[in-house]
Amino acid sequence: MKAGIAVVVAALVGVGVWGGLTWFGRDAEEARAAAEKVASGLAAGKFADGTVVADGGGPDLEPIVEGMGKAEHAVSVVTVAEPQDATAEATLRHTWRLPGSEESWTYETPLELRKSGDVWAGVWSPAMVAPGLVDGEALRTKRQQPPRANVVGAGNQPIVEARDVYRVGIDKTQASAAEAAASARLLAEAMNINVDNFVAAVQKAGERAFVEAITVRVGSQEADAALAVNEPGVRLLQGERMLAPTAGFARPILGVVGDATAEIVEKSEGRVVAGDTVGIGGIQSAFNDQLGGQPSHSVVTSGGPEERTLFATEAKPGSAVTLTLDVATQTAAESVLADVAPASAIVAIQPSTGHVLAAASGPGSKGQSTATQGRYAPGSTFKTVSTLALLRSGVTPTSSIQCTPTVTVDGRTFKNVDGFPTSALGSVPFSTAFANSCNTAFIRAGEKLDPSALPSAAAGLGLTAEADLGVSAFLGSVPEPQPGTDEAASMIGQAKVQASPLGMATVAASIAAGKPVTPTLVLADDGGGVGSDVSSDASPSASASASASASASASASASAPARPVTAAESETLKALMRSVVEQGSADFLSDVPGEPVLAKTGTAEFGEAGALKEHAWMIAIQGDLAVAVLVVEGEGGAATAGPLLEEFLRAVA
Repeated sequence: MKAGIAVVVAALVGVGVWGGLTWFGRDAEEARAAAEKVASGLAAGKFADGTVVADGGGPDLEPIVEGMGKAEHAVSVVTVAEPQDATAEATLRHTWRLPGSEESWTYETPLELRKSGDVWAGVWSPAMVAPGLVDGEALRTKRQQPPRANVVGAGNQPIVEARDVYRVGIDKTQASAAEAAASARLLAEAMNINVDNFVAAVQKAGERAFVEAITVRVGSQEADAALAVNEPGVRLLQGERMLAPTAGFARPILGVVGDATAEIVEKSEGRVVAGDTVGIGGIQSAFNDQLGGQPSHSVVTSGGPEERTLFATEAKPGSAVTLTLDVATQTAAESVLADVAPASAIVAIQPSTGHVLAAASGPGSKGQSTATQGRYAPGSTFKTVSTLALLRSGVTPTSSIQCTPTVTVDGRTFKNVDGFPTSALGSVPFSTAFANSCNTAFIRAGEKLDPSALPSAAAGLGLTAEADLGVSAFLGSVPEPQPGTDEAASMIGQAKVQASPLGMATVAASIAAGKPVTPTLVLADDGGGVGSDVSSDASPSASASASASASASASASASAPARPVTAAESETLKALMRSVVEQGSADFLSDVPGEPVLAKTGTAEFGEAGALKEHAWMIAIQGDLAVAVLVVEGEGGAATAGPLLEEFLRAVA
């Protein structure tokens, strides 16, 4: 009987132990689930109801993390200790990814868990958010951009650098409301900005605000005009901005430095935030990461007795971008184009290196880079390409060729330029037809060419290579012509043939060099070219890597044409271009100082029949300089582009 009782007791004890283990395991699971819920709330920046037990000031999470902005916060549960007396200790791991920072802020915080009734929850404490955080403190981020690096040109001469400016505006602490509004009106009129908008901005701003109207260069006419507005509240605050030598200097190529737009911020994938200074357009945008470097980031406490730094990264300064642009040459080109009303351009290339010394677009281009992106029929300047194709077919400078006033192809009549010299008509040497730009002679000669001859010759002179300047650019396009009028028009640089001034300057440079030249604008540290693989979407390290690994020669990285122009062919082309100056349509260049000038005029008709307009072109070679000039609406190459070319060559002589 006693033995039976013993068995029953043992069985009851066994049941009690098993039940306790089951209950304990459930507590551990529920405690971990509560910890996971706290982690999710911390990451989201807001706790769901019942996530934490209020203790003292309560779960004031949102105002604590509000200052972290768009930083991404990930929180995970590292450990949960065994529950003891309805409590448990957990450890959380936090990782913050700050916008624009390559480094993450990672740390661990303690979390107390408590069971109330049957429910586990976290016990609120600011220290669960960040190490050592106490009641009344909050987190906020700081971001400081390093000084932006310069853009330098040929001879390491600064092009874009920090230059003195005035921030011109109204200081409302220095004037009554009525005076501020009146002064704003006068200042806006003097600065030629929208008067009503600026007055409204001043009236809307707080009573202690400085409302900026415009930023102007110290010493500029605009600065003088602002200084002359001696009215209550008008102030000029001195500062610095990254600027080129003048407001218009190579602007379509360089771009500008300014405040990041909402679109730039959105496309940056976190690398750029509102308030950042960035490159906008051109080189400044394409090489923004290299020039701008990487900002410093920190997380600090606010609201406490003193600010404490919890996390910090060091800024990485930007590095200069070196261009081939020569300040004096670019300035001369822009000066020549200053009074040209239609869209216009001058491009100058050094044939021995391929360096683009100038890429100027006139005021008529309205901010567009006609120099590097224009797509226009090159007219008779393209006869340099047609001539290479003819030379390869057996034509020589002394070959006899028929130059007639007109020629009809498939019912369409082609003629020579108005005023064509009668002395150059008839059966003449090819050199005479080239010197005087006889359209009909070229059209007749072209009938015997293979359809691939023109595209091959264009490639051989570098015209149809892929432009790789580091910014958007176009050289030229020469498709195989169709028999008939398309072939005829293509021979004289019309139909579907297109080129930019950069492209035609490249043709001239290739003739001068005796080999295809690849234009280069941006230089790597080793002197080689840097192409457009470096962009505003690249990381700072990618920009630096691309610069460092660029080829030692821009031409080496370009695809070589199947049949490049040879030294012998280029000598013939140069002799023909010299004849244009000695006895042809560019004789006005014969007395330009310096080495002999070689040239080719060009006119291309465009528009509707009966209302045709003309693109005016010229290309030239002088020593180690190749130049292309374009006026989009002119009156013939020699008449419109010619004087501009002459003025430019004299300016840089």
